[in-house]
Amino acid sequence: MDKQFVGIDLSKAHLDVALHPQTQQWKLSNDEAGLATLSQYLQQQKPSLIVLEATGGLERPVVKALVKVGFQVAVVNPRHVRHFAKAKGLLAKTDNLDAKVLAQYGESIKPEPRPLPDEQTQQLKDLLARRRQLVEMLKAEKNRKGRAHPTIIYQIQTHIDWLEQRLKNIEQKIEKLQKNNRIWHKKADVLQSVPGVGPVTCATILGDLPELGSLSHKQISALVGVAPFNRDSGRWKGQRVVWGGRKQVRSVLYMSTISAINCNEVIRQFYERLIATGKPYKVAVVACMRKLLVILNAMIKHLMPWQPRVCSI
Repeated sequence: MDKQFVGIDLSKAHLDVALHPQTQQWKLSNDEAGLATLSQYLQQQKPSLIVLEATGGLERPVVKALVKVGFQVAVVNPRHVRHFAKAKGLLAKTDNLDAKVLAQYGESIKPEPRPLPDEQTQQLKDLLARRRQLVEMLKAEKNRKGRAHPTIIYQIQTHIDWLEQRLKNIEQKIEKLQKNNRIWHKKADVLQSVPGVGPVTCATILGDLPELGSLSHKQISALVGVAPFNRDSGRWKGQRVVWGGRKQVRSVLYMSTISAINCNEVIRQFYERLIATGKPYKVAVVACMRKLLVILNAMIKHLMPWQPRVCSI
C-alpha cells in the first residue's frame, strides 16, 4: 500500500482534511468531538505524515491531540506552502484546496516532524508573547498621550499605569519560571555572563530559540535570520542579504548587540574593524549580531560562561 499523507487546513470553527495520494476529503468541527472523529479515522488510514500550517497557536490543540495518539505531525511555514502551490500552478485558494496542497506538500517535501514543546516551554513562550503585546500597547498609549487633549490625558495615564503593572507582573512570572527550571537556570547564568545580554534576551532565547547549543553556527544563524545569502546569477554578483528567521529573537538580539558594541570588548573591537574597512553601519551591526549569536551558541553547547580571550579568537 502506498504511503498516505494528510493535509489539514485549520480555521477557528472547522478542520478541512485531505488524504493523498487518495483523493478523499472531509470537513470536521474544530472541537473535541471533531478531533476524536479525526483521530479514529486516521488510525484506520495509518498516514505516514500529517501536515498543518503554523497559524499563531490555533494549531496547538490539533497537533497535541494527534501526537498524543502516535501520529507524525509537521507544522510548516505557510509561505513555503503557498510558494509550493504556485509552483504547481494552483493560484486559487480555498480551504479544501489548501488541505489538498498541504497533503501534496507532505509527500513531495517530507518536512521533518518536530516534538511539541513541553508545558514549561510553552508557558514561557506565551508569557514572552504577552510581554511583547504589553510593550506594544504601552508604546501606543504613550504616543497617544503626547497628542491627547488635556481632558483625556488622565484616562490614558491610568491605562499606562495599569499596563506597566501588568508588565511588571509578567516579568516576575518569567523570572520565577526560569529559576524553578534547573536547566534554564544554568543556561541563564551562562547567557547573562556575556556583557550586553540582559534578562529579556535571555528569556527570549530560552523560550523562542530552544535549538541554541544543538546546531552548527551556520544553522543557528540561518534559523534566527542573520545569515547572509548569495544573490548571484551568471557574471552578476548581487549584494548578500539576510532573509527570514525568527523575528522575536532577532529583535532582542539586535538590542543586545547595540549594548554589546558599547560594553563588550570582543563585539566592540569586531564592530570597529568592520567600520574601519568601510562596511556600512547596518551591515556591521548584523555581522556583530551573528558573531554574538555564534558565541552564545558555543557557550550554551558547552555550558561555558563568558571568557573574553576564548571568544575573541
